Amino acid sequence: MLSDRQSRSFLEPQVLARLAAVPLLARKAMIGGVSGRHTSPHRGSSVEFAEYRKYVPGDDLRRLDWRAFGRSDRYYIKEFEADTNLRCCLVLDTSGSMNFGSAGLTKIQYARRLCGTLGYLAGQQGDAVGISCVANGIVRSLPPRRSPAHLRMVLDILEEAEPQGETKLPEVLHELAETIRQRALVVIVSDLFVDPAALGSSFSHLRFRHHDIAVFHLLDPQEVAFNFSRPTRFLDMEGGSAIFADPSDIADRYHTALSGYLAAIKQVVLESGIDYQRAMTDESYEQVLARFLVGRAAGKGLR
Repeated sequence: MLSDRQSRSFLEPQVLARLAAVPLLARKAMIGGVSGRHTSPHRGSSVEFAEYRKYVPGDDLRRLDWRAFGRSDRYYIKEFEADTNLRCCLVLDTSGSMNFGSAGLTKIQYARRLCGTLGYLAGQQGDAVGISCVANGIVRSLPPRRSPAHLRMVLDILEEAEPQGETKLPEVLHELAETIRQRALVVIVSDLFVDPAALGSSFSHLRFRHHDIAVFHLLDPQEVAFNFSRPTRFLDMEGGSAIFADPSDIADRYHTALSGYLAAIKQVVLESGIDYQRAMTDESYEQVLARFLVGRAAGKGLR
């Protein structure tokens, strides 16, 4: 797989090697097909003790705790956590606004690095990886599977993704909530240029389906600073009409609207309980991913 990753501009071997030291862990119990490093809702065999329960006829006698019997004169079975793999579903926003970049990387280039690195790390630890490119609908989709050949197909889709059209992210997330068959880690990479209330509804739908949700919110520095110095023609990259304006006339209103939007997003995140990472496209994507991975490891505990 090394030769394959070296041929892709959005995969950097040095970054992959450094981030591989911290596992990608789920925050919720997963239902997988093979043994892995994630907690399962079912009981099984591992080093992690779960609980005692009373013996019932038919239980494996090898699991009886004879010390507990000696103390209580009752038969108890020791149960352990089951470890399994997870399904990692990458959701990449490919609407027109993702083609914006004031300096350095565009949002789609930054998103490719995030998705490609996470997908590769998940595949290396035995997890199933899939991808959905979304705009005003699901543009391309590949369900999660576990194999090097399948991972290469996911990376091919990432490489070929081209931003265009408007975004209907909340509607698409509702659709994915119904079509992703089993609980999964759903990683959404987008600039989230949608109504926060509609976004919150789709997050709730995904959580109702027992999915673990992680969102990378991409913002360009120019979108935050809005430091234009002369009259400018502003284009809607998702197909709307252009606006010619003097930035000095609209800067205050723009910053007020931006602050209100970010506050609404923050409220949605708090209410939904999702794993939210805001990333400026001039920030090192390695640092963003390291913060994400370490936060999950610290919250769950390395096993």
